[in-house]
Amino acid sequence: MGDARRQRRLLLLVVCVALLLDNMLYMVIVPIIPEYFAAVRGGGGDGGDGESGGGGNRSLLPARYPPATGDNEDVQIGVLFASKAMLQLLVNPLSGTLIDRVGYEAPLLAGLAVMFLSTTTFAFAGNYATLFAARSLQGLGSAFADTAGIALIADRYAEEPARSRALGTALACISFGSLAAPPFGGVLYEFAGKQVPFLVLACVCLLDGLLLLALAPPCAAGARANMPVGTPIHRLMIDPYIAVVAGALATCNIPLAFLEPTIANWMKESMGASEWEVGLTWLPAFFPHVLGVYVTVRLAAAYPHLQWFYGALGMAIIGASSCLVPACRNFWQVIIPLCGICFGIALVDTALLPTLAFLVDVRHVSVYGSVYAIADISYCVAYALGPVVAGQIVHTMGFVQLNLGMGLANVLYAPVLIFLKNVCQMKPSHSERNILLEEGPKGLYDTIKMEDRRGVGKSLRPAGDTEENGTDSYHRDLTEVSEEDSSDYEYS
Repeated sequence: MGDARRQRRLLLLVVCVALLLDNMLYMVIVPIIPEYFAAVRGGGGDGGDGESGGGGNRSLLPARYPPATGDNEDVQIGVLFASKAMLQLLVNPLSGTLIDRVGYEAPLLAGLAVMFLSTTTFAFAGNYATLFAARSLQGLGSAFADTAGIALIADRYAEEPARSRALGTALACISFGSLAAPPFGGVLYEFAGKQVPFLVLACVCLLDGLLLLALAPPCAAGARANMPVGTPIHRLMIDPYIAVVAGALATCNIPLAFLEPTIANWMKESMGASEWEVGLTWLPAFFPHVLGVYVTVRLAAAYPHLQWFYGALGMAIIGASSCLVPACRNFWQVIIPLCGICFGIALVDTALLPTLAFLVDVRHVSVYGSVYAIADISYCVAYALGPVVAGQIVHTMGFVQLNLGMGLANVLYAPVLIFLKNVCQMKPSHSERNILLEEGPKGLYDTIKMEDRRGVGKSLRPAGDTEENGTDSYHRDLTEVSEEDSSDYEYS
């Protein structure tokens, strides 16, 4: 048992490092993008060696997205940042199905390998096309690594409140990676050159993959054949409870995804914010995000039946904070609503991600690849639209209208989570049991399950029952188990 617990913790470490790397790579290119475009134009940059040109004017704590120098570059930067989420959005349905088929460890290892290749490509990219290819390649790796990692945590931490704590730890790593990446990339780029941040991340990714390989070698993947087949992703998508959770995850992340590419220019135009103020805008939000994760985990352990309420409260906080952003008049005022947005997102994510696993446990088969692919799709919808759509909305309608619309969407969606109020009262679904009873055992897992259920019927047989009546007794056993099953309570 001690070895199993240590292995479980090491696997959690592997997943957390993978999520940290993915989000750091997502944002570490922020301070480097202007130099790439300057080098492509043939002036105003150092050509990529990081030793000359532009250092005095570049903030070490840059904005979340770099300011554009022209309409064409604005479009290129937006497409570059959105390309990861777009490809991830397309691949996730396939990756979720594959994870359900082959298990969690092998897709996670494949995702880390692709992320290593993407990070190395970033380090040596010399033009926009290579950057776009590396960014898209990162989306492919994330579709496998992120989904498989979260699903692996849900599978290994099957009991509460350990599952909520483990998922909360993963969410904290995601937040830290996103918020720490710009200063990390800016400092290393300033003093060591543009390749160093990516090479550091590539080395950590390689070590993480080797640790996973030691914990879960590919030769052990055959054990997955004895586990049940997961519910197809299209069936999970039409589950009303899962659909409500997916909608909440997408809606609550829209303010963050839409503000990241627009708030820097708004701060400069409306309050004359300096470079360091723009660069530090999001950094304080990490602390309320971690606080939100901690608070939700503690509340979920004490009052698990109120998970839906924590999510609804988080969406209300996000909505109110989004509406307050345009009213801010200086840097210190802006920090408050941004911290509120991140605190609310932590409440929603930490409450609803374990709820997805619980819904699969009680309504479907306890295999989590497809359901967390749906969650990843929800995130990707917000982050694919953000860099492309947010700027256009600000241009046509204004920054105030953008924030009011996002806030109203979150406030209106919060009451929808009442639909999840009775989730905690659900009992395990019979779908897995019925499949086993109707189709017969197909592997070790199915055989054990079948023998456990047949044991009830066997204990009631007369001692003189003979083997030649095995077929009849088998059908009687099924009938007895079916009659027993029919008395259980189950939500349709």
